[in-house]
Amino acid sequence: MDKIKAIGLLSGGLDSRLALKLVKDQGVEVIAVNFVSPFCTCTPKSSGCASCRAAADQLGIELVMKSLIEEYFEIIEHPRFGYGRGINPCIDCRILKLKKAAELMHERGAQFLITGEVIGQRPMSQKLPTLLQIEKESGLKGLILRPLSAKALAPTIAEEKGWVDREKFFEIKGRSRKIQIELAAEKNIVDYPCPAGGCMLTQPEFAIKVRDLIEHNGRLNINDVHLIKLGRNFRLSQEAKLVVGKNDAENQRIESLAQPGDWLLMTDNIPGPLGLVRGPDALAQIPLAASLVAHYVNQCLENSVKLLAAKKDSEEKMSLSAEKAGYEMIEQYRIKVR
Repeated sequence: MDKIKAIGLLSGGLDSRLALKLVKDQGVEVIAVNFVSPFCTCTPKSSGCASCRAAADQLGIELVMKSLIEEYFEIIEHPRFGYGRGINPCIDCRILKLKKAAELMHERGAQFLITGEVIGQRPMSQKLPTLLQIEKESGLKGLILRPLSAKALAPTIAEEKGWVDREKFFEIKGRSRKIQIELAAEKNIVDYPCPAGGCMLTQPEFAIKVRDLIEHNGRLNINDVHLIKLGRNFRLSQEAKLVVGKNDAENQRIESLAQPGDWLLMTDNIPGPLGLVRGPDALAQIPLAASLVAHYVNQCLENSVKLLAAKKDSEEKMSLSAEKAGYEMIEQYRIKVR
């Protein structure tokens, strides 16, 4: 057989770096794969995770980036195995990633997969029964090597065939990262990110905005997802919502995401927030939206604020005066955890 190859799932965090390093040090050719997600807290652009690229460079291995945006949306909308504390379908997500990594494994002539999973570290997806369930559901029994917890698991095909030495792996369990940190120092792995979760879907404030989109739109799309990451989000009606920018940078980003049919609300001749109204009855909601936008116009000390409303890719425009919404009205319409 030619040189043994393995596909390693690389998140950019410490555990996945260590797992791939432990296998690479045994002479296996390791190819890393990272799945681009619009919900990664360290992925500002579609080019992928910056810490993941840095990790691949540090390890001296090839990195393959894969986008699974539509597949992610599907499992968020219809998770077979439910959600975590937010709207995170962690088990479905893990199965999806492993299946896609297996496709790459076959394409590149690799023999097995590597993950940085540790038994008991994550409450939803890394309990031992769940790890075994994920392996079964992904159709990869015996093909997933988890070097950090390998000695606490049944030997994989790679270990049984002697492609790797099981004795050089670990039996780590639980949430403590003491062993990993010591191992990182030993292996000269530096500048790794903190262990906090990197998925926005676990964050309650963001999760409620995603739930709102699914409830009112039925389906997720990338433009809406990018939009809910910005500003202050309001549900105006069953068919319309409003996003209000918090600063000039957000105003510019919101304007760039505007689509035909959206209405943009802006101040007239003074600095202020930009509001975007989206939905089939957006026009009918302009007065309410204008009042909510006016609340955030700090440069106007009067209670009544002059605003301009313009429909994207249309000649339709209007000027209006809006009374500043009070805090009770802001809280009534703001999309938030209740």
